[in-house]
Amino acid sequence: WFFQGDAPAPEGERGLIVRHENRRRLNFPGTGVSEELLSPGLSGAFEMILGRYKPGAESGDAKYARFGEEGGVVLEGELELILDTTTHRLRAGDAFTFPLATPHKSRNPTDRETVVLWVISPPSY
Repeated sequence: WFFQGDAPAPEGERGLIVRHENRRRLNFPGTGVSEELLSPGLSGAFEMILGRYKPGAESGDAKYARFGEEGGVVLEGELELILDTTTHRLRAGDAFTFPLATPHKSRNPTDRETVVLWVISPPSY
């Protein structure tokens, strides 16, 4: 796993429940972006990720063709979602979806943290 979690899930919850303290976390040094895997594994049809963007943080360019879809909802703050050459400014409560083959990146254009729930199918980590 690229993600690092704190403890294994209790036996009766494995594959079903991810407790807050057991989320697997991934940090991208120097970017101001971190992610937490909300899905119990990567063998299902989709994965859920909680992304946190510090003020001014930006994801790297995703300029590779993949099959599938990506979508999400901005939970807190604002997000600029760049799809190919078009920039969409989203606020808390706004949702989006796009084909994974679309070149894309995202950034927080504000001076406060942005939190986004991402859903990706098929899982990509």
